Amino acid sequence: MFFDKAKIYVKSGDGGNGVVAFRREKYVPRGGPSGGSGGRGGHIYFVVDPALNTLHALHKQVHFRAERGSPGSGADKTGGIGEDIRIPVPPGTLVYDADSGDLLADLTHPGQELLFLRGGRGGRGNAVFKSPLNKAPTIAENGESGIERWIELELKLVADVGIIGVPNAGKSTLLSVLSAAKPKIADYPFTTITPNLGMAEVNHRQILLIDIPGLMEGAHEGFGLGLDFLRHIERTRIVVHLLGGDSPDPLGDFEAINQELALFKPGLQNKPQLVVLNKMDLPSAQEHWPAVEQAMQERGYPVMAISAVSHQNLDPLLYRLQAMLDALPKEEAPAVEILPEITPTEDEKAFAIYRLGDHVWWVEGIAIERAAQMTKWNYYEAGMRFQRILRAMGISDALREDGIQDGDMVRIGDIELTWGYENAFGDE
Repeated sequence: MFFDKAKIYVKSGDGGNGVVAFRREKYVPRGGPSGGSGGRGGHIYFVVDPALNTLHALHKQVHFRAERGSPGSGADKTGGIGEDIRIPVPPGTLVYDADSGDLLADLTHPGQELLFLRGGRGGRGNAVFKSPLNKAPTIAENGESGIERWIELELKLVADVGIIGVPNAGKSTLLSVLSAAKPKIADYPFTTITPNLGMAEVNHRQILLIDIPGLMEGAHEGFGLGLDFLRHIERTRIVVHLLGGDSPDPLGDFEAINQELALFKPGLQNKPQLVVLNKMDLPSAQEHWPAVEQAMQERGYPVMAISAVSHQNLDPLLYRLQAMLDALPKEEAPAVEILPEITPTEDEKAFAIYRLGDHVWWVEGIAIERAAQMTKWNYYEAGMRFQRILRAMGISDALREDGIQDGDMVRIGDIELTWGYENAFGDE
């Protein structure tokens, strides 16, 4: 079975926690703070592997979680970095956000490596918080949580030549005789229900070919097998438009398929095409050839006649394809093709306050939620530092203006706090 779509869960690693520690050495009665910071969590990467041509492996493994960073330790030792995860994908893979449907990345070039999600930062140990005013801080941070996403992957195969045509035009047979591919072949429509890849060699150079399953009228709306595989034509550099010599109307087939390409994506029908009339070993194909040749010359398309079964004119076909590929402008490999930033780009210090009930408030914002998550609430100094953050960001004043009262509950991320009481975060 051919897998060209997959939905997976990815999560970068959480950062390791910072620690509170002090030097305890003989003859050092007042050793200073020595708590180390935690290591960062593992990153999530996508790596384009040219040896792959399906997303089959991502149907077997759906969840990818990078390793958490190690916690810090005494003697100012920083925790180890969490192990990164590298997810191999075939060339031509598109990455979408599963919730919004936004395109996040377009991975096309072999060897391309994309840092998709960064691991969480390690929490700082108490040695970092030492200052002239506080020489023995009892404060440290939790590691920052990693980022998690459900994403959808879609494959558009990358090939030099795409072979298209109506069902039974002989596409799979042609692919098999031009390359070492061994597609399933039989004399009935839709023998090919998945794209097949093959490699042909011309003058010691390789040409990658793809056989697109048979198209018919209505393919752009999902009729037949068209909708699932039309997108693969987008990645081919040129197209062999194969016409069946035993068809009652080869020219009508040609017009119908080109119309389906245009309806699927405007301009797709203008991709360089070599029109090939197949099955010249049959009398019907020989009868059609003069009309097909004249019609294609009038339309400005290069045209050839072959027989895949009897291997007639196959070498000239390969040379013609090579010449067409050489005539195309050289493709420049762009830098990493990534559209929106994966990590948040909005103002991290922005916040919003919502009243959820008579005595419940919800504070939302990237920076404040991160600060709440990274605060070690079992340390008094850490709670006091969080109060200062709230005041510096203007959140305390905003809550008072909205009418918060002592004893009200405030939710920030996954943290629930009480306003105004001792050891809470209202007033010192």
